[in-house]
Amino acid sequence: MQNTSINAFAFRKTLLALAAGAVTYSASAADGVAGKPAEETLVVQATEGSDFKPGGDQLVPAFLDGQIAHGGRLGMLGEQKAMDVPFNVIGFTSKLIKDQQAKTIADVVRNDAGVQPVQGFGNFGESYRIRGFIFDGDDMTFGGLPGIVPRQVVDTQMLDRVEIFKGANSLVNGASSSGVGGLINLEPKRAEDTPVTSVGVDYTSKSQVGGTLDVGRRFGDSGQYGARVNLVHREGDGVLDDERSRTTLASAALDYRGDRLRTSLDLGYQKKTFHGGEMGLNTGGVDFVPKVPNNRKNYGQKWGYSDMESEFGMAKAEYDLTDSWTTYAAFGGQHAHETGTYSTPKLLNRDGDATVSRMDTNRITDGWSGMGGIRGNFDTGPISHKVNVGYSARILKDKTAWRMATVLPHTNIYDNHNVDKPDNSFFGGDYHDPLTTGRQRTQGWLLSDTLGLFNDKVLLTGAARYQTVIVRGYSNKTGREDSSSHFTDSRWMPTYGLVYKPWESLSLYANHTEALQPGTRAPLNDSVINKGESVGIMHSKQNEIGAKVDYGRIGGSLALFEIKKPLAITDSAGYFGLNGEQRHRGVELNVFGEPVLGLRLNGSATWIDPQMRKTAGGVNDGNTAVGVARFYGVLGAEYDIKPVDGLTATARVNHTGSQYADAANHKKLSDYTTLDLGLRYRTRVNADGNEMVWRVGLENVTNKKYWSGSNDNSGYLYQGDPRTVKVSMSYDF
Repeated sequence: MQNTSINAFAFRKTLLALAAGAVTYSASAADGVAGKPAEETLVVQATEGSDFKPGGDQLVPAFLDGQIAHGGRLGMLGEQKAMDVPFNVIGFTSKLIKDQQAKTIADVVRNDAGVQPVQGFGNFGESYRIRGFIFDGDDMTFGGLPGIVPRQVVDTQMLDRVEIFKGANSLVNGASSSGVGGLINLEPKRAEDTPVTSVGVDYTSKSQVGGTLDVGRRFGDSGQYGARVNLVHREGDGVLDDERSRTTLASAALDYRGDRLRTSLDLGYQKKTFHGGEMGLNTGGVDFVPKVPNNRKNYGQKWGYSDMESEFGMAKAEYDLTDSWTTYAAFGGQHAHETGTYSTPKLLNRDGDATVSRMDTNRITDGWSGMGGIRGNFDTGPISHKVNVGYSARILKDKTAWRMATVLPHTNIYDNHNVDKPDNSFFGGDYHDPLTTGRQRTQGWLLSDTLGLFNDKVLLTGAARYQTVIVRGYSNKTGREDSSSHFTDSRWMPTYGLVYKPWESLSLYANHTEALQPGTRAPLNDSVINKGESVGIMHSKQNEIGAKVDYGRIGGSLALFEIKKPLAITDSAGYFGLNGEQRHRGVELNVFGEPVLGLRLNGSATWIDPQMRKTAGGVNDGNTAVGVARFYGVLGAEYDIKPVDGLTATARVNHTGSQYADAANHKKLSDYTTLDLGLRYRTRVNADGNEMVWRVGLENVTNKKYWSGSNDNSGYLYQGDPRTVKVSMSYDF
């Protein structure tokens, strides 16, 4: 097994040095020099866009070369620059997505140490940890609306931005359901002023081959009408033995930009199929962490699969009533159908012997969400006001039936062999015609006012949301409502925020905010009495202080936070419920920019103290929360190799500290570090300016073997990907 030479201590020193560099750079950046010619500086400012109007759908301008945006969408408060709000938000652009050959959201968020991709519970889905708390991938917002994105895994081809909001966010994203540590928002591509026609082909080892098309045009006397179409199809064998997947995506975005009226319509279709891959390793029955298997061998079964098909759409409109007041509305929905045969080995001993499970699922979900309101600004004497009054709601209907085997065959995770599918002997509902098993509704009013004092050097935000969460559970056998899974809660949730800008390049901020959302469902374990039932409604709280900098060439943020969230645990009687508390205290550091012309850096680090409290009988009080490392770090770099015009070298290092896989803190996963390297070559192929870009990437260069993480309280471990080759070519007409 190979090892990288980079350790956590050196990594932290490097990131702190970057932060110090951001501060010491302020003098030269303030003068607009730092060794860069004046005309080039003007070009940079033009790309940032000085006509950005916060609060609407216009995206925050990208930073420098266009890969990172210092800001993003704050739900119903619209797109906002990070320097002007008391929250921590960052965006990654479509340029970064193409340059890094990122195919799903998990590939993108690896650029931020505050977010860690986590594989779904016994399936192929993508979930995420933000500030250490699980965020369900199905709860990502699309243009600010929740419940619209395709289920479990989202392809990036149709996206202009992947924006990360860190912290409890029910104020601005009240209809979303699981964003306690933060939330991910996806912004669709729109037609740009410059016509776009781009075709591409890509290859990922072993034999994944794909093709893409991106076309955008504006029409009308003043370009008021826009259309953007994106297509992708990709399929083939994955990096593991007997692993295969297929993706098909089609999206269309139409928009109108008038003097006062702006509208848009987004429609999309995505189908993803996974066959034979790994869905995790169940270690719930043993008290040790097993040796990591060969990272190219597959301990899953060939007959395991998942098909996920989604149709989704969103319509939005804004109308300027006056120069100071705008009314807005949005509505969207999604229909998704998932079928699959899910199989995970359950470990029996240190030799790797395991039983092979089987669970078939047929799930149909329908979701709708909408929001509307009015925002505006006015002055009362020397105090400016930015006011937003709005309403948002989300409705989710779930039909699920399943069947599973109880007499299980055996295999070995170190010497896996294919076994016949065991016969199903336990059934939950009519598999071929599932009944409604759950309904959720979240809704609420938003009231906010940001007061600007001393020429907006001080921005004080006072806001509240009256949030209602309704959860209903139904028997999948009879369709009757299950009173034990019937929950309703309503409350006012206040938010206070303060921004102080002593200089234009520095913002100091603080906030208190809260979240209210449906709880998870009890696991399907024999030891749990209420397995499969909803555990109620969770009310979480966050306090945060921090600083943000933007020196034109270098930007970043430093945040200190505390989040308290109810913890779902199994009590001594076997009942799974919200009986405990999970408290995370942490520090986040982000630094990005171009300190030297031609050298671009993106570094981040997160330190977390993830503590469990009020556990059953107090036996685990003070223990570290499951699946949360105390330190995460990312350092990415790009360097333009000037002797060869258009050639760029890239590198990224990701470090994850050790973490525990059980609440008793007996099973500990080792820390790990991975290294990714790449080259990008951009060239013009004719006098018309048409460009061709070649990209080559090698991920996990050292072929490090590691357990990438653990799911909350389930005993499931997930193995990291082996060395992977990515090659792509795009041609822009």
